[in-house]
Amino acid sequence: MGGMAKVLITGSAQGIGAETARRLVALGHEVVVHGRDRGRADAALEQVPGASAAVVGSYDSLASVRELASAANAAGPFDVVIHNAGLGPHEPERRDTVDGLEQTVQVNAVAPYLLTCLMPLSTRMVYVGSDAHRQGTVDLADLHWRERSWGEGYWAGIAPYSDSKLLFQMWVFELAALHPERAINVVHPGWVQTAMGGPQATLPVDEGADTPVWMATSEDPIALGSGQFVHRRAVEDVHPATRDAGLRAAVVEHFRELTGEALPAAEEGLRAPSASPRA
Repeated sequence: MGGMAKVLITGSAQGIGAETARRLVALGHEVVVHGRDRGRADAALEQVPGASAAVVGSYDSLASVRELASAANAAGPFDVVIHNAGLGPHEPERRDTVDGLEQTVQVNAVAPYLLTCLMPLSTRMVYVGSDAHRQGTVDLADLHWRERSWGEGYWAGIAPYSDSKLLFQMWVFELAALHPERAINVVHPGWVQTAMGGPQATLPVDEGADTPVWMATSEDPIALGSGQFVHRRAVEDVHPATRDAGLRAAVVEHFRELTGEALPAAEEGLRAPSASPRA
């Protein structure tokens, strides 16, 4: 996969997503941006001059995610998909979506699962996660925080956020195990000065975008590898649940029941990921 690549970046109206998109456009790639509604999609086009198109879909509605998948498939196929959209750890209280699921878990874990199920797999799949997954728990009996207590203060939503990022990472690693012929990885951008990161964050946006861009374009063995948690261009350890194949399978089955969709099945004739788009 040399030369220009076609890239979809979800959650690209601001922050890390917008900066990642701008960098990839500057490198000569064709970039499709995304916003949760038409206004945010237009904002993404404004934030990323040179983007070829914008697609629309809100992660707090599974029906809307299906519409997003349809629009993305019409705009594709894509050489690279960067799953960046998500909610942060500062939600002040528990909220249900229109689907009756807890909002943070749906937006951060269930919705990207559904979008992945409804699109062809790309050569490279970059999923933006968080080191907060290491504090997460897997409680399938109370996945949506109906029994557990929400937090208080600025970090009120940190526990469900951590859970959501662990669940997200687990199904991504299961996808990677099913498809070793593709580069499927989770990237931690760091604590970045964005609307999600908040005013106390320590890293500028350009540093947060560095590793996602590198994973999308580099020919380094890490970028061409799969089933990794990558931070600052290096592989880091993960929560033990991420490596537990049985627990991963239970999470994937639970998400299949929630969405009615299964992860793409393993392919025959496995091959290594192809070379990168031009960096």
